[in-house]
Amino acid sequence: MNKPLEGTVALVAGATRGAGRGIAWSLGEAGAAVYCTGRSTRAKPAAPGRPETVEEAAEGVTARGGRGIAAVVDHTQPAQVEALIARIRAEQGRLELLVNDVWGGDELCEWGKPFWELSLDKALLMLQRAVHTHLITARLAVPLMLAGKRGLVIEVGDGDGYWYRQNLVYDLVKTSVLRLAFGMAEELRPRGLAALAITPGFLRSEAMLDHFGVTEANWRDGAAKDPHFAQSETPFYIGRAVAALAADPGVAAKSGRAFNTGDLAREYGFTDVDGSQPDWMAYARREIPHLFADPFVRR
Repeated sequence: MNKPLEGTVALVAGATRGAGRGIAWSLGEAGAAVYCTGRSTRAKPAAPGRPETVEEAAEGVTARGGRGIAAVVDHTQPAQVEALIARIRAEQGRLELLVNDVWGGDELCEWGKPFWELSLDKALLMLQRAVHTHLITARLAVPLMLAGKRGLVIEVGDGDGYWYRQNLVYDLVKTSVLRLAFGMAEELRPRGLAALAITPGFLRSEAMLDHFGVTEANWRDGAAKDPHFAQSETPFYIGRAVAALAADPGVAAKSGRAFNTGDLAREYGFTDVDGSQPDWMAYARREIPHLFADPFVRR
């Protein structure tokens, strides 16, 4: 089996479930050594009602041909992230790929409320979990990448543009991720490193399958509740996108930009696990265009 990332050392921050787990497992398929971080362990779950663990994520990397290393880390705590990077330096001596996928905001989103009615405590906690964590992790991991004079930072967000995401705090978090990638790219480019942002489409995560009352085996039944669900994709789709980007010797040309899985699938030729190539962004712009209005065009 071709393993284009054999010998690559990667850190997937927020690998326990969802896109992070799909990314970690796909990097394992490509042969990488992957440090999988999260807060939920078999001994101590951190997300209410969710069974996934960081150990399971690491084991999945190894089972798919890579080497998975579990690391229990709270990325809101700089000391814990610093200890993780010291561990990677001691065990590997280098780091070539950082994927920032820390989220933890599902239970904090208050959809349908105007911003002046939102819980300030929940809003500030979402910013801490989903923006501060990315900045903390990049700040502490990138020096190890600079020492090796090569590397790629990938910010995982929701959407590849600046349209409004129907909730002020959620929108602030997800557009901040895009801006983090852009700003880091500006400063990393002269040093030979790259940074970019990537978004999945309608992600068929473990939580989303539960929400629709389906499994991966019968997921299409969920379209009876929401026809848009028929355009969804597994976490492996964004995982294969990340693996393709990490293996691309010309990825520096993409630095500073934001990409979606559908466009990258066409460019690199990968598919989802069922052999399909979902293109959520193209579908959504065509079928629900009012959600993607250009905010910089005067109305």
